[in-house]
Order: sequence, then structure tokens, then C-alpha cells
Amino acid sequence: MTEKARVNRSYWLQTAPGGPPRPALAEDLDVDVAVIGAGVAGLSAAWELARAGRSVAVLEAGRVAAGVTGHTSAKLTAQHTLVYDKLRRTRGPEGARLYARSQTEAIERAAEIVAELGIDCDWETRSAYTYVCDAGRVDELRAEAAAAKEAGLPASFVTETGLPFPVAGAVKVTGQAQFHPRRYLLALADDLETHGGRIFENTTVHGLDEGEPCRVSTGEGATVTARDVVVATHYPIFDRALLFARLSPRRELVVAGSIEADRDVDGMYITPDENTRSVRTAPLDGAGDDAGRRLLVVTGEHFTPGTGDTRERFDRLSAWAGEHFPGVGLTYAWATQDIDPTDTVPMVGPLHPGAHHTYVATGFGGWGLSGGMMAGRLLTAQITGEECAWSELYDPRRLRTAVREAPAFLKTQAEVARHFVGDRLRPAPPVDSLPPGEGAVVRAGGDRLAVYRDEAGALHAVSPRCTHLGCLVDFNAAERAWECPCHGSRFGTDGKVIQGPATKPLEQRDI
Repeated sequence: MTEKARVNRSYWLQTAPGGPPRPALAEDLDVDVAVIGAGVAGLSAAWELARAGRSVAVLEAGRVAAGVTGHTSAKLTAQHTLVYDKLRRTRGPEGARLYARSQTEAIERAAEIVAELGIDCDWETRSAYTYVCDAGRVDELRAEAAAAKEAGLPASFVTETGLPFPVAGAVKVTGQAQFHPRRYLLALADDLETHGGRIFENTTVHGLDEGEPCRVSTGEGATVTARDVVVATHYPIFDRALLFARLSPRRELVVAGSIEADRDVDGMYITPDENTRSVRTAPLDGAGDDAGRRLLVVTGEHFTPGTGDTRERFDRLSAWAGEHFPGVGLTYAWATQDIDPTDTVPMVGPLHPGAHHTYVATGFGGWGLSGGMMAGRLLTAQITGEECAWSELYDPRRLRTAVREAPAFLKTQAEVARHFVGDRLRPAPPVDSLPPGEGAVVRAGGDRLAVYRDEAGALHAVSPRCTHLGCLVDFNAAERAWECPCHGSRFGTDGKVIQGPATKPLEQRDI
């Protein structure tokens, strides 16, 4: 991996900066619906609700579409690796059909919006492939192709793809899409404001009162009063239904660089092998050195935040890209974070069993673009009192899957417990051992501190206790961030929150 590519920068953010920040919420506000989070799920819900005649306020802790959505691989597909054969077994054929239909209609809705608003977002129709190189997994793919076709997708089993290496087999689904997610969502945000919606950036939410009406309190001291509230913060910042116990964070790395247009792989690819590998290309502006070239985007190396050496993972992914696409010049490198539900299906609907006016969208398992768009339509239907055929499928309160979910649930909780206890017993290095640009949880003065030494040699110390539920953070040297392995909260070297569910910074410490 080149030093240039080591810079943590997303191609989507670099090529759609988004203009000046919108103001933070500075005074109390009354609306029909408050939406917390301005990623694809939050903005899709807000846009649909505004089109349905509701007054909407969106509260975003950072910038619009600059969090998880701004770091995606940007594949918009109803083919979610190997999901349909599993759904057919766990939810029945009808559950698999509803899943396929809901995801497909979300993609079709996005295509309609792109055409209606005239959004320049590099929209391209492509086939999606799940492939394996191991012949021992071919039967698994044949079963998935049959299940996907039975669920209503244009799926087939194939052995030929556009990849520059042979595969043992692949599930091919035609008529899917890829696009520039940030350009799409920035246009959606602008149109939302045109229709009366209001968006507030750099506004952190700290409290939720589920009265009638609901009240959302912010760290800036202002309150939003709303009849309904949507929590679309990727990992929920409120856990009134113990959703934390049914969700696990997963981080993946992305590297990207230009290749000749005639080396385009002509599709979107993913394999569950090799700790996941995902490949697609995207258009590049046809000027200068990029004339006649496309952007190759390679994703993989998934891991739990706060575990292991991220730099080594970036090196492995870069080496894989260079081996299979010789000569690719990797100039972008970033990471994304996904939330996996213990029973495969996202959780979209009422926040908890007693909720009447609060809703959540989470657990998209790496497929948050189609899932977030689906969530926007589903939540709008629920808030406006319309019928939706897949409400029960995605209902966060679902209990019928509890027995099937138990092994994954217990595994998730065992991992959390292991980190909560084990990380406190782990030997801590001395402060003097930290080289510039590195961080670690160290012992100093009889206490544990999370210490980062900057390039000038100065030390920056914060509490290592995550402000969410108290697990100890660990340092990600490649991205220079403190990460919680229990629920995925991320903090800057100064302790400020980068990514929730934590809403408060790590406490400052003297050293």
C-alpha cells in the first residue's frame, strides 16, 4: 500500500465535499417528525415524510452523508451475498420473497428519484455477483441461486464473470445498480429543504422523552418537540429494547485507484472467502491522467473495531488488489462500519414493544444503501398509517426468531463480556514505549490511560473507558482513532466522538 493511499480519505467525500456546513440547532423547534441521523436511512425517511406532507427536522451530529454512508462501497443491490437460502430456511419462502421485494422496490424508488430530480450521481445499471473460487462451495452457491430465484430475483448460477481470474461459480443477479452515494444524498437533502424540511448539522442528541408529544434534547441545549421520532444513527443511541444485545459492529477496509476502462469488471462482485473481497468500478472524470480510466474499488478484511493491527489489514487488501489487478495505482483508502443483526434481517420499525411514536432503523449487515432506502419507505408508511407488506419481517420487536437467534446472540454477548473483562487484565505498556503517531492504553500513576503521542512527540491522554457502556477502547493506528470493541463507538485522539452509539467524548486526563 502506497503512503499516498494510507491517507484516510473516502473517494465519495473527496469528490462531493458538500459545501458550507448547515447550522446547528440553536433554539427550540416544533415539527411533526424529528429524524436523528442524516445518512441514507435518515435522509430517505425524512424525504419521504416531507413528500407525504409532514414537517420534518433532521438532526445530524456531523455532516450530511459524511458518516457510514460516506464511506460505503456504494453498491445498490438486492443480492446480499448468501442471504436467500438462509432466509428460506429461517423465515420461510414468503419471508425470503418479502425481503427480495422490499429491497428491489427500494432500488427502483432510488432510480425514480434520480430521474425525477435529475441527480448527477454516476448511476449505472450492473449485474451483481456472489462468487467463490473454492469448488467445495459450489453447491452452496447453487442453493443460493435457486433460493434467490424462488424469492423473485432475476438470479442464476454461472461460471463465467468479468473478473480477471477464474471462479468456481457465482450467483448472478441482473438489473442492479451502483452510484455515487454522497452526490445522491446531497441532492436529496437539498430537495428536502425545498419542500420545507430542515436539516441541522453538528447537533448531538443526548435525550429522548417518549411522551405525547415526544421531546428530543440536544447537547447544544435546544429541544425538538415532535409527534414522532426516527432514530437512524446506524447503531442506535438509545437502547430501550435491548437492541445492543442483538447487534454487533463490523469494520471493513476499502482501497481504490484507477485502471484502464477496458479492464472494467462489468459488474459488482463479492465473495465470502478470503475474509471477504468485494470489487466494483466507478466512473472517473475524463480529464488529465484519468482520461479513459475507471476507479477500481476493492473492499474486505472485515474485523471487530478495536482489535488487531489495521495497517496490516490494509496491506493485505492492497496486496490482493495489486495481485489481481496489476498496475492499479491505489490513491484512496478508507474504512466503513457495518452493524450485523444476530438473525440476519435488519431492524426497522417501533423502537421497543411499548413504543407508539418512536422508531428505529438499524442492523443492515453491510447492505445499508438498499436497506436504508427500504427503511425510509417502511417508516413513512408506519408513521402515516399506511399498510406495508414487510412491516412484520423487519419489526425490531420480533420474537418468533428468538430460538433461532439464540446461538448468535450468545456468541455476541460472550465477545462483549470477553472484552469487558479481558481487556482490563491485559498487560499495559509503559508510556515511554509509544513512538510518534501511535497510541495505546498504558499504565501511568497507578491508573490506565488511553495515550496518543503525536508526530511532534506531545502526549494526549483520555480515559480508556468508552462513554457508552464502559468497555476499554483500543487504538487504530491506521486511522488514528480510539475504538470500542464491544459496540463499535469510535473517538478521535482528542476523545471527541467520531461514531456512536456513544454520544459523549472520552474524558480528558492529565499525564
